Parts: sequence; structure tokens; C-alpha cells
Amino acid sequence: MRTTIHVDDDVFDDLVELTAAKTKTEAVRLALHEFIRLKRKEELLAMHGRFDIEDNWEHLRSLDTLELASA
Repeated sequence: MRTTIHVDDDVFDDLVELTAAKTKTEAVRLALHEFIRLKRKEELLAMHGRFDIEDNWEHLRSLDTLELASA
């Protein structure tokens, strides 16, 4: 998607330098992906303690083993 944005030259220069990107487009793409990744991480961390997860991996593994043996 093509979008026009206005960004200070100093900010763009810093962005290109920090991302080691070859082009401004690549620098923006990298910055956006990193921003999204960090926001999703923050959302996951905010959920800490809100779920009661049963530690039943051994039981699930045994079910997988049985299913594979019967196939």
C-alpha cells in the first residue's frame, strides 16, 4: 500500500541509522514490524495471572502417543 507521510529529516536519518536499512521504505517497514511485535508482547505480558492453566502436558503427550500408535 502506498502512503504519504511527513516526517522530520532528523527522525528519518536516525531511523535509517538505527535499523541499518538500505532505504527509507525498508526502515519504516522494520520499525513498524518491531512496534507491532512490542505491542503484542505488552498485551501478552498484561495477561499475566489472568488465566489458570492446568499443567497437563504429560497427559496430552500420552494421548498423542496413543493416537499415533493406533493409526
